Amino acid sequence: MGYSVGQVAGFAGVTVRTLHHYDEIGLLCPSGRSGAGHRRYDDADLDRLQRILFYRELGFPLDEVAVLLDDPTTDPREHLRRQHALLTDRIARLQQMATAVEHAMEAKKMGINLTPEERFEVFGEQDPERYAEEAERRWGHTDSYAESRRRTAGYTKDDWKRMQDQVADWTARYVALMEAGEPADGEAAMDLAEEHRLHIDVWFYPCSYDMHVCLGDMYVADERFKAFYDGTRPGLAEHLRDAITANAVRKA
Repeated sequence: MGYSVGQVAGFAGVTVRTLHHYDEIGLLCPSGRSGAGHRRYDDADLDRLQRILFYRELGFPLDEVAVLLDDPTTDPREHLRRQHALLTDRIARLQQMATAVEHAMEAKKMGINLTPEERFEVFGEQDPERYAEEAERRWGHTDSYAESRRRTAGYTKDDWKRMQDQVADWTARYVALMEAGEPADGEAAMDLAEEHRLHIDVWFYPCSYDMHVCLGDMYVADERFKAFYDGTRPGLAEHLRDAITANAVRKA
């Protein structure tokens, strides 16, 4: 007896009107009729409907769907291969979109007032704030956190790029210092530690020497921060921590 139009609509999650339209344009004509003349669909009809809905989901217009399905040179296996290729491409594009949304969400948490194009130009594939939720949970009640949010909310694209250039320059000089074998309690290392503190002080919040020492300890104690610094140069986290401590003692 097959399936009624109402049953098929329920199976496929479409309206009866849609199925009537597909029948009227010759895209999906039911294989049979009941004694009363009502549409009856068999398993082959359901298989065709599944392919129609797949191509529609990917944005194909109905006339192109008809051409794809009725091509006499295409066998069912070729349909599956085409569907797999289209799905793979769709998944890749959706993953890119998801990444873009994640970046936008993180940037929003920081109060970064940039357009999507500017955010990607500045940050690329790097998260603006990798630990935004944890930072808010741990320090959201502090004046420093509130001040950081206040300042960053007003930064422009050029501000963020200038900040990143400063970080890149400082990092290159610190790595060179370590490669040269300079000790953490030497003048050169302490001077760069002071630059590190002033960078925070200027761009985010007032950073006292005591607070800077606490940050240095966290760079080593928190494995994620340690991995970040040591990923630039092995041993950088501990070297910087010691330089920060030595600089605080020097300035005491």
